[in-house]
Amino acid sequence: MDEFTGEIQNDFSVQVCKLWEKTFNDITLTHTRKIILRIGVTLGWQTGGVMQPYMNLIKFGLGGYQGNGKQMFTWIHITDVCRMMEWMMVNEALTGVYNCTAPNPVSNQAFMKALRNTAGHHFGIPAPAPLLKMGALLIGTETELLLKSRWVVPARALQDGFTFKYPVVNEAFKDILAHLPRSVYHLF
Repeated sequence: MDEFTGEIQNDFSVQVCKLWEKTFNDITLTHTRKIILRIGVTLGWQTGGVMQPYMNLIKFGLGGYQGNGKQMFTWIHITDVCRMMEWMMVNEALTGVYNCTAPNPVSNQAFMKALRNTAGHHFGIPAPAPLLKMGALLIGTETELLLKSRWVVPARALQDGFTFKYPVVNEAFKDILAHLPRSVYHLF
């Protein structure tokens, strides 16, 4: 999906996004440029971010794919999020909706394999959907973020001339792991 085409389902995350965007668009501010960023799962080395649970999984040999592994994973490196925001601030002609995602989404299986390989782990036990659903009940969350397929590309940003520093997940992982101590993703 891009900013022009795609399926919009009626699930929780889509409803939150639609309501947020409607509220934002209902506000009229004279002489104020409005841009909506639809930001993908943001990967970085910051403590407490999305990478922390993934690192824990691979550290303990549980970094296999989730569900059937075929669901698409839309992501972006934190550096490219910041770079895109700066690019939009400087380019005053830009307005409207932009997907703030890397141009190369990957399957969950490919994502986990790339992370394991970059971290030097050769295997990871997969987590089937029923196991994930039980775990989600225990911690009071939803499995949607892991099991729903999201195949989103930044068509407008690319069309308008933005270039990504980390367009592929392998390069993003190399940078992220270079900023982390080895103990974050290895037992020894």
